[in-house]
Order: sequence, then C-alpha cells, then structure tokens
Amino acid sequence: MTDTRPNTSDYRRLFLEDIPLVDVRAPIEFSKGAFPQSINSPLMNDEERAKVGTCYKRKGHDAALELGHQLVCGDIRDERTQAWIEFTQQNPSGYIYCFRGGERSHLVQSWLREEGVDYPLITGGYKALRTWLIDYLEETIDQSRFVILGGKTGTGKTRLLTRFPDHIDLEGIANHRGSSFGRRVGGQPTQIDFENNLSINFLKLRDKGTSTFLLEDESKLIGRCCLPPTLKAKMEKAPILLLEETLETRVQITFEEYIEQNLKDNQALHGEEKGFEIFSEELLASMDRIRKRLGGARHQEYRSIMEEALKQQLAGQGSTRHRDWIFALLNDYYDPMYEYQLEQKQGRIIARGDQDQLAQEFLRTGALAQL
Repeated sequence: MTDTRPNTSDYRRLFLEDIPLVDVRAPIEFSKGAFPQSINSPLMNDEERAKVGTCYKRKGHDAALELGHQLVCGDIRDERTQAWIEFTQQNPSGYIYCFRGGERSHLVQSWLREEGVDYPLITGGYKALRTWLIDYLEETIDQSRFVILGGKTGTGKTRLLTRFPDHIDLEGIANHRGSSFGRRVGGQPTQIDFENNLSINFLKLRDKGTSTFLLEDESKLIGRCCLPPTLKAKMEKAPILLLEETLETRVQITFEEYIEQNLKDNQALHGEEKGFEIFSEELLASMDRIRKRLGGARHQEYRSIMEEALKQQLAGQGSTRHRDWIFALLNDYYDPMYEYQLEQKQGRIIARGDQDQLAQEFLRTGALAQL
C-alpha cells in the first residue's frame, strides 16, 4: 500500500470530517481521554510502558529505548504491526498519533513502511489535538450566544431540545439525565472525553453557521461530568424558554424514560433476568442517594412504594405502581426545589409554554438568534 499523504496538523479538518485515528498510546492513557473517532491499538501495553518508564528514570533515554525494542519484538511486534496494517487498509484516510507525536508514532510509522505501508501521523499527537479542542471550546463560549431551555423535572426538556437544529445536548454528551436518578446504561465518559466531545459538537454546528445555541438548563455537574466554568457562567445569564407541562404529563414522561427506557436498555445489554436485577438495584440506589435530602421517614415511604412496584413488575403484574412514587417525588421533592431556583431566574424568562407551543413559536431557522 502506498500513501503519499503528508503528516498533518490540520486538527480542525480531522474533527469536522471524523477522520479515523489510531491511538498507539498505552490502554491506560487512552482510557483517561481520547477522541470519538479514534481506536486504541497500542505500541506497548500498560505493563510494558511501566517497565520502560521505570528504566528511563533509572538509566536514561537510550536504555529505555533499548528495553522497549526488547519487549516489543518477534511475534508481539508482528501481531501489533498486523493490527496497524489492517487499520490502514480499513481506513485509508486515517492518521496515527501518540502522546506528543514523538517516538512511538514515528516508530509505528517506520515499522509500517518496512511492510510497504506509508501512513501519515498527526504532528504534535494527542497533546496538540487536546489543546486545540480546549482552546476552541473556550473561543466558542466567548463568541457564541446561548438560550436556555428550562422546566421542572419530567417536562421532557431533552425531547424538545433535540427538535431544534441549533442545540447542544449536554446530557447526551455526558450520558446522564442530570438528576439523582439520571444514570444511563454504559456509564459516563471521562471528564476529558466529555470536554472533547462538547468541543467537537460546537465545531460542527459553528461550521454550518450557527452562533446561537439552545442548551438545557443544567447544574454545574451532570452526573460526574463538570461543565466548563466559563460555559456555566454564561448559561446563568442567558435568556430562558420555560417548558411547562401538567403534573400528569410529567409523571408519564418520567415513567417512560426512567422506568421503561432504563429497563429496556439494561435488558438489551445484560439479558432479561440480569438486566432487571441491575435496573432494580440502580433504581433503589438512586432513591438512597437522596435519603438525607428527603429525610428518613419520607425516604422510607417512597422506597417502600418503589420496592413494591419492582416486586409487582418482576411478577408480571405490570409497572403502573411506579407512577405512585414518581408522582410523590415530583410533587413533594423536585417541584419545591425547582420553584425556589426559578424565583432567582424570573427576569430571564422570555417565553413559556408546553412542548407544542414552544416548538411552534421558536422551531424555525434563525428564531433563536433573534432572541
């Protein structure tokens, strides 16, 4: 395979076009943060990297390099080289990167050339890509306008949000619904991955000409993912579209998302029996996480209803009992808390209504930018 493409520092194009990337760092490095279009095919595994690192500290660069070649040789080198060759064949437009675009990626590149494969790498590696995304994210926050979609728990804010073309789904990027019950199957990304994906989402919308973005009202933390402080500060001053729905509608939406969808997702991943077990454990754990805020008596009351609902559901007697604790939790816990918070935001509310009313008024090109 001959590839005459040069090494690249066009980071913007890499993310805009979702160019495939092969990350040759060790798995432990990859797990801390990478990019959505990258796969991990390491030059050294974690154990090998640790040995080379220790050698470098004790004996210096040359000794560490020699040890690295001793550890990755013979069948191990052949196996890893074959994996890189297969990646280049499947992704002829891709690139190689390591941490700084240094010895590891150049070594992989040279081994590929020995096999007749000329494949380019990313100048500056992971560190340069990461720095570019963070700088771009801060530039975007500074130069953009934001409109906030607010509303009580269960109003279906995310459902309305995703109907707008110029939106950023913070909860989707964080893989978390934002509340104490908000954990989703698959877990959350690392903070680094969250920030990387957020920046890429902004990049793709801005490239289409978007300068005003609709965001869902969020606290500083979405699960364990933390919003950039500059973004949170700007969101706190932005105009608000307030989504309002009846309590009955909100109970139904909450039931669909937190009971039906969560159970479906768990069973799709773990199987019917194990999926229900994990779903049940997580639901009870979510209730326990707000025990102190509920108070002991109220927590026990709601938990008992939830336990009864889960037993009926497991026995094939339906899942409607869940609506009882959902109603109580929304009406007696979440609503008073949100109403208090809303008092501090009254001057920023520019429109209110249900899903259809807000969609009809604002769901058109350029509507948000006029606010």
